[in-house]
This record gives sequence, structure tokens and C-alpha cells, in this order.
Amino acid sequence: MADLSRITCIEDLRAAAQRRVPRMFYDYADSGSYTESTYRANSEDFQKIRLRQRVAVNMENRTTRTTMVGQPVAMPVAIAPTGLTGMQHADGEILGARAARAFGVPFTLSTMSICSIEDVAQHAGPGFWFQVYVMRDRDFVERLIDRAKAAGVSALQITLDLQILGQRHKDIKNGLSTPPRPTLANLLDLATRPRWCLGMLGTKRRSFGNIVGHARGVGDMSSLAAWTAEQFDPRLNWHDIEWIKKRWGGKLILKGIMDAEDARLAVASGADALIVSNHGGRQLDGAPSSIHALPGIVDAVGGRIEVWMDGGIRGGQDVLKAWALGARGTLIGRSFLYGLGAYGEAGVTRALQILQKELDITMAFCGHTDIHRVDRSILLPGTLPQ
Repeated sequence: MADLSRITCIEDLRAAAQRRVPRMFYDYADSGSYTESTYRANSEDFQKIRLRQRVAVNMENRTTRTTMVGQPVAMPVAIAPTGLTGMQHADGEILGARAARAFGVPFTLSTMSICSIEDVAQHAGPGFWFQVYVMRDRDFVERLIDRAKAAGVSALQITLDLQILGQRHKDIKNGLSTPPRPTLANLLDLATRPRWCLGMLGTKRRSFGNIVGHARGVGDMSSLAAWTAEQFDPRLNWHDIEWIKKRWGGKLILKGIMDAEDARLAVASGADALIVSNHGGRQLDGAPSSIHALPGIVDAVGGRIEVWMDGGIRGGQDVLKAWALGARGTLIGRSFLYGLGAYGEAGVTRALQILQKELDITMAFCGHTDIHRVDRSILLPGTLPQ
């Protein structure tokens, strides 16, 4: 077991992941669409918000505990659904779910995961959530929802902003495809990542576990490529949300809301929570950052459902700023993947530790000992998103 005590921030994990994960998979996780302006703004806009330091207050008995859709959590953080997680590290989704369970935060499995729902269910805790992409094959989607029920999933997320794919230049240049193209550059890159290669040789999970063998006509990686290319449904609309809600019958979370009008429609759909998200800057380049969009959406919702956000969170201060602006939960994607790619399960645990410690200490310096008492008053007015 690696000694991670000298890993003090998410940037340390990012640098280690870049060294250990093959370039095509690292770049897949750590890139945005087109100019990557929204990808950069997600984290840069957090840094523009300044905090008010308070002194001479009792800082004892601090707590970051809260709930997300009624589920107790150690802090207002969940692990976001991320595709190809099992390519950052062998059995990556299983390792992430185990770390999340031990720490006390929810883990969300993506439809496009390497490990299947059934695989992960054996290791996940009560905070096992599943994210659905709405495909043209509605029969497959129905069976996917039924599998989630059978696996004990406690909340379903629907991603709304991937009806079509944004272009990510790095994926094209790296030859990322299904299956990946074995170019000379990629083979040479793999040769410099022996630990990653040994891990992948030691697992049977190397394809999309929720799809291969479950979708009609998809029995291997070759048939998967053709199926995936035509399955993301550009016709997705609010009537589909009603159909999924009825089929699912449990807690429902809508991911990808960036506009106040869409937020009001999300409320009307009967969802339990919405996630302010621009897909990590991977879809519409030129969209505002998630933290910039958050306050207007919180105001539009008016407390009728929970508002969460993701995008750009690289530390506990970002979590605190999002909470102060009205988010009652946050999700981490890249921060989680950096830890996983760098050190496996221990790296995910370290990422969560880093976030919670920074959240706890910063909250205290701002004069609070309970996350529920934090509001916009901890932020300097002139630095808030406009």
C-alpha cells in the first residue's frame, strides 16, 4: 500500500494519474470540447469567488454531514457517473464504489461503465446510484432500469445533455474508439505504463459491462461500436422523463441543467433533484461555468427540489462555495478519476479525504461549525458570479 500522506491536494493526484494512465484514457477524462473554454472556466470561476474570514468563534464540534435526496452523507459530495472508469484503472468502478461506501458518500455508476451494474452492486453501499443515457432502443433502456432496481440502486440519474456528442479533439488525435486503435504511438505509450497493463491483464472486465451481452445484437466490442454510434437519441424530450419516472418509481435526479427555464421544467417533471452541469465542459464549448449558472437556477427552483452541481471542483473550498450559493450537493468526476488512475481505491479515498479536510477547515475559518448554517454571507459580495 502506497504512503499517500504526502499527497496533499487534487493536483498531486492529477499529476500522478497523468504518469500512470495511458495517454488516450487520461486525455479522455481530462479534456473538454473544441477550445476547452468551458472546461477551464469550470475551475477558474471558483477561484474568483473570495471568502470572508471570521475570528474569535468557537470552532469545536464541526460537522460536514448532511443528506442528499434523503440519504445521509459524510459531506455534500457524491461521485459522479464517468464513462470508461474501468480504463483509468482495472476494475475502476468497483474500486470507486468500495472507497465511496467506506467513506460515506454516494457512488454513481455510468451506463457507459466497464464494470456492470451487477458487478458493482456486490461492492456498493446504500448510496449506489445509477446514471441512464436514453438510447433509441427503448427496450434496452427499460431492461437497464429493471436491472438497476434488481441491483438495489437507490436513485436514478438521467443525463440530459448527451443527445449528441460534442467533439473532443484529443480523443480523435489519440485514436480513442471502440475498440481502441492499436497505433504505434499508442502501443509505445502502453509500454511505458506497465502497472496499468498488468492490472488490465489481471481482470476480465475490459468492455462495456452494461451493454455487451445485454443490448440486442451486441456480443463483442466490434458490434458494440456500431450500436453505440447510432444509439444516443437526439429526440429525447420531457415526455421521456415522465415515462422513465413511471418505470423507475424511485428517487429521480436530472443531470445537465444549465438554464433557469429548464430548471423549472425539471421541477414540473417531478424529479427529486437536479444537477447544474455542463458535462465537465465536454459538450457545449462556450457555455457558462456550472458555478456561474448555479445561483440563477437556485433562485428559479425556489427550494421546490434539491439543486446540486458538478464541474470544476478541485478542493473542499469549491464544495463550500457551491453550498453557500445554494447547492445542496456536489458531484466530483475528474477529482475522483485522478485518484483512481493514480493509486486505485486508495487514491479515491485520498481524494475524498482531501476534499473533506479542506471543507472542514475552511468552514471553520469562515466562522461556522455546521455546514447547514453556511450561506452566501461567507462570500465577499463583489466576487460572486454575475
